[in-house]
Amino acid sequence: MSAPVFTGIGVIAPNGLDREAWWQATLDGKSGLDRISRFDPTDYPVRVAGETVGFDPADHAPARLVRETDAMTRYAFAAANEALADAAIDTDAFSDLEMAVITANSSGGVEFGQRELQKLYSEGPQAVGAYMSIAWFYAATTGQLSIRHGMRGPCGVLCSEQAGGLDVLAQARRVLARGTRLVMSGGTDASLSPYGLTCQLSNGRLSTEPLPERAFLPFDRAAGGYVPGEGGAILMMENREDAAARGLDRPYGELAGYAATFDPRPGSGRPPTLRRAVELALADADVTPEEVDLVLADGHGVPELDRLEAEAITAVLGAGRVPVTVPKTMTGRLYAGGAPLDVAAALLALRDGVIPPTVNVRPDPAHGLDLVVGRPRETEPCPGRSR
Repeated sequence: MSAPVFTGIGVIAPNGLDREAWWQATLDGKSGLDRISRFDPTDYPVRVAGETVGFDPADHAPARLVRETDAMTRYAFAAANEALADAAIDTDAFSDLEMAVITANSSGGVEFGQRELQKLYSEGPQAVGAYMSIAWFYAATTGQLSIRHGMRGPCGVLCSEQAGGLDVLAQARRVLARGTRLVMSGGTDASLSPYGLTCQLSNGRLSTEPLPERAFLPFDRAAGGYVPGEGGAILMMENREDAAARGLDRPYGELAGYAATFDPRPGSGRPPTLRRAVELALADADVTPEEVDLVLADGHGVPELDRLEAEAITAVLGAGRVPVTVPKTMTGRLYAGGAPLDVAAALLALRDGVIPPTVNVRPDPAHGLDLVVGRPRETEPCPGRSR
């Protein structure tokens, strides 16, 4: 069986509420970062975030589902609709057990949960809606997508931060190899409520800079933390033969290799394992470092973490040899939705032969990275789907 391919992309992001709007804004360097507007952030140390301003869930799901779900799931409704349409998938042509949903989630439905708990404290148990029992749950998005689209194959959810958005794609590869024909995967997160922001503050890594254009500066000497955001991407994955059998012979790209490692316990004296993860992923893909053309970096914006990532990249790929970019400087860190959005950026970069820029950053030469800043960089498009 050949490597699984990506046949559909759906996006909801702070700088674009669908795939092409987000992609064009990203190439244009238009940021979605701004002062938080959903609530008054004056009394919070963090005041800048990437919000999906203008998103109307009623455009993507029935009113009943909007009432029953948190923003994280509503974003997934929109992205899933777009991904299915992009892949030209007729779900009626599949058995329900041949289709699966595997998503990642980091924070759960914190906005829904906060609202219902406030009702509990102020009005009593009788004021709490029945959907409090499920809307906040990390697996709610997977469950709602499974029900809505009739996908009853090996569904699941992985609960972790940004790495979860990659781990679910690897899990999709596994279930495709075992006979599932179609997997809806990726992730969306929404944690920009007062409670959600308060929880995030505990890690000490969020930027307290009040100016949006200075708040998120990965690989910059002025880096002082990251900006939170909301949204993500949903991706359709199939085995190449199945996609070709239904007439789609030029997918966006394939998942050629994957690896995951665990860092050692802090204070153990052992080195971090990011470099090992990169080497294992290249080996899994049977790809040499010389064949790598682009790196979509994590770009935490925390000086020590930026240094460790840069060291891993240059150790494996060479200093300044491969272009590196961090388009999340325009969206903020979307947690479990961030990695799928980076995958979408990589696939569209392949499609259009262009590398999206990192904005507002003055690269620190000490990192040894060829960081693509300011404007897109033209490359050769790969044979595949046209725009």
